[in-house]
Amino acid sequence: MYVERGPHLFFIFFLCLILTAASMPSVNAGPQQKVLVLEISEAITPASDDIIADAIQKAENENFEALVISLNTPGGGLDETQAIISTIENASVPVIGYVPESGRAWSAGTLILMGTDIAAMAPFTVIGSAQPVQISAEGTKPIEDEKIINALVKFSVATASKHGRNETFAEEVITKNKNLDAQEALQAGVIEYVAPSIPNLLVQTNGQQVKGKILQTENAEIENYEPPLSLSLLRLISNPIISSLLLTLGIYGLIFGISSPGAGAEVFGIISIALGLIGTGFNVNIGAIFLILLGIGLLIIEIKVPGFGIFGLAGLISLIIGSILLVPMGSENIYTPEFRKVLALTVVAPTIVFGLFLVFAIYKVTEIRKKKPVIGEFIGDTAQTIDPLGPEKTGFVRYKGEYWKARSEEEIEPKEEVEITGKVRETLLVKRKM
Repeated sequence: MYVERGPHLFFIFFLCLILTAASMPSVNAGPQQKVLVLEISEAITPASDDIIADAIQKAENENFEALVISLNTPGGGLDETQAIISTIENASVPVIGYVPESGRAWSAGTLILMGTDIAAMAPFTVIGSAQPVQISAEGTKPIEDEKIINALVKFSVATASKHGRNETFAEEVITKNKNLDAQEALQAGVIEYVAPSIPNLLVQTNGQQVKGKILQTENAEIENYEPPLSLSLLRLISNPIISSLLLTLGIYGLIFGISSPGAGAEVFGIISIALGLIGTGFNVNIGAIFLILLGIGLLIIEIKVPGFGIFGLAGLISLIIGSILLVPMGSENIYTPEFRKVLALTVVAPTIVFGLFLVFAIYKVTEIRKKKPVIGEFIGDTAQTIDPLGPEKTGFVRYKGEYWKARSEEEIEPKEEVEITGKVRETLLVKRKM
């Protein structure tokens, strides 16, 4: 059968081609490139290495083009600094170190900057002064022990050498406390870029090959890193001022609690000392388990020993803090950010629910303890005699469906209404109701 092919058939065919082309993905189209930005704007503390490790893990798991660590720090602990540099070296994602406008990366910050894959500074910022110091009650004292200095110099030079940076500066920043501004650092080969802002830096680093990857950062979306609850709490108590304050308050709390038992000061002293120790670098998991066990013990004491809820409140606080800190941290790939959020919820939520139940139970127990004796509510109520009553006759009366022993100073026949006037042991005192 012959079918005439009119113009309308060509129009339909052309329209189908357009629709098919529109539905096909573009060759150049792809997921939007993203860059993760982590801000370090305080001293390098025991929490810093966990936070940087977590940010690197997030960048790796979510396919970020790079991680930018914005460093504005006066320095910090040597152990944490070495751990951070090791984590950066072992990361598969490119790590860019950047000193932001009006910032500085002194001491530990300089070593971390030299340990990044790409180092950059904003104009008029400063790095340097990495001679180690010892902190004591008398203040800070420069360390001049050749054993420590030589080991640190070797570490600094090796770190600079791995990234093709100025080894002389890497040595003199420790032995001579040398400092460089952004332009001097660029000319000396300590950094690769000078950029007034992170977007400008990303334009400059676009196309660079780092860790076998060609960076596509020019139009990348910038996302700021926010640490999980456990790391936020750890960062708070790791602040040197906060951790030392917790230790001081804890010691005074123990002293006051021992001298005046029963006020609960010793309990809060123990919790404060535990948090202070964790903040100064004590093993987080051991500290968290201690707080959880302490919380359970305090809750048991609250149930067993009459009180005003002090032990229960302290136990609840200890349990919640311990549960938050016990949530796994670190760079293990099995602990993805989503997994940690779910785990935090499953660990902390039951603790809070149990705590609320305990608070409710303590409230009810307190109400019962404060409740007036039942006899106080009997007086003035009406009962009905079952047996004859008199000064020398003790019988039973029915009061609210219950049988009670009763006696009266007057003769009262059965089935008469009487008024309760008092109670002696298990016997009610009654009189004829007027």
